[in-house]
This record gives sequence, structure tokens and C-alpha cells, in this order.
Amino acid sequence: QVQLVESGGGLVQDGGSLRLSCAAAGGTFSRTTMGWFRQAPGKEREFVAAEAWSDGNTLYADSVKGRFTISRDNAKNTVYLDMNSLNPEDAAVYYCAAQKPGYIGSVYSKGGYVYWGQGTQVTVSS
Repeated sequence: QVQLVESGGGLVQDGGSLRLSCAAAGGTFSRTTMGWFRQAPGKEREFVAAEAWSDGNTLYADSVKGRFTISRDNAKNTVYLDMNSLNPEDAAVYYCAAQKPGYIGSVYSKGGYVYWGQGTQVTVSS
């Protein structure tokens, strides 16, 4: 069992930056692919970014590529999402997610993740 706790959300102005953190407890973090998803009101939860445990490869949704960066600190069992040049379309609840430790598979689908955090709200004012 893996528990995930996000932090770092809040209100930011258009063009601003935020760093989200997700602390993991349980499982083997260093062998776990971690991802970030987001869900805006009335919309489906969508993939944002992921970092694969097997090769450290990072992947991003086209909408955030070049603006967001996912990273991890295995010593702290924490994954981060640095968000720059935020715009109102980025406003959503952001969720941290973890795949089954040791699993290697698609990172883009919600179904590939078995553990989820409670979410943290990101609001962008125009």
C-alpha cells in the first residue's frame, strides 16, 4: 500500500509559477513510476506529466510541455511538479498518482495508476 500526500497548491497570477510536491509512504518509491494528473470542473481527469522509474524518462502532455517539469527525490520519497507560465487553463485540482511498484507500462492512462493522492487545488487568476 502506498499513501500519497500532495502539497503546494494555491492561488497564482496569470504567468506565475508554483511547485507541487507529493510525498509517498509505503511501497518502494525508487521502483515506482509517478505521475501527475489534473481535473478541472466539468472535465475528465487528464494526464499532465510522469517520470518512469525504470529509466528516469519524463513525459508530458502537449499542453504543458516546456512549461512544467516533473522531478523526483528518491531519498525523500517525493515527486515534484514545477509549473511555470501558468495560465487560467491550468487551473484544476492536481493529483499525484503512483503505479504499482516495479510495473512498467503506459504512463498516460489513469488506469495504469493504482494509488492516488487527495488532490491539491491550483487557481490561476487572470
